[in-house]
Amino acid sequence: MTTRLALVDDDQNILTSVSLMLEAEGYEVDTYFDSEQALSGLLRKPPALAILDIKMPRLDGTELLNKLRQRSALPVIFLTSKDDELDEALGLGMGADDYITKPFSQRLLLARIKAVLRRAGLEGGEPFSGAVVSQGDLVLDPDKHLCSWKGLEVKLTVTEFLLLQALAVRPGHVKNRDQLLDAAYGDTIFLEDRTIDSHIKRIRRKFRASDPAFDKIETLYGIGYKYKVD
Repeated sequence: MTTRLALVDDDQNILTSVSLMLEAEGYEVDTYFDSEQALSGLLRKPPALAILDIKMPRLDGTELLNKLRQRSALPVIFLTSKDDELDEALGLGMGADDYITKPFSQRLLLARIKAVLRRAGLEGGEPFSGAVVSQGDLVLDPDKHLCSWKGLEVKLTVTEFLLLQALAVRPGHVKNRDQLLDAAYGDTIFLEDRTIDSHIKRIRRKFRASDPAFDKIETLYGIGYKYKVD
């Protein structure tokens, strides 16, 4: 079955050139010039992955992602400008899986797409392996990509799941940011340390939405993170 992607950008040149490249690689591509139409289309016909431009009129990329995340955990890659650092951090904290800055190489974008799809189990095999992780009130089922806390499901993106799995599989052991980057992205993608910080904040917010007392992910300043032993 052909993998379907969605591309949302108000630059017609980018829509045309990137969609042609992706179609040449064998993907089916839905393109959206208007972000509000994109929201309707993405919810009505969810793709395997969405690529969202941050700077768009009416409804920008972070607002679009926020509305998507209320109903969907589909993988998302942001397209950002080099002066959009604040928006990048906000977007990653809201649950984007990756970002790439403009102007960008189409080959690099393709590599990022393939990496996120692999983590989602949609290209090149299964992303998760191993037995179910059960640590006190936390249960992670890698095969089903299910996370629960005190019996309630917590919806995580692919990246968030991999980060939490890396921490919870060895509670009490500290993981530095480089180790967590490797766990979530592999060693072929180079991102800044704050990417991990943004994802960890997002994971905490999701758990605290159902349990305000959640405090299992501990920050060791200047070192990294660990999952507290029960």
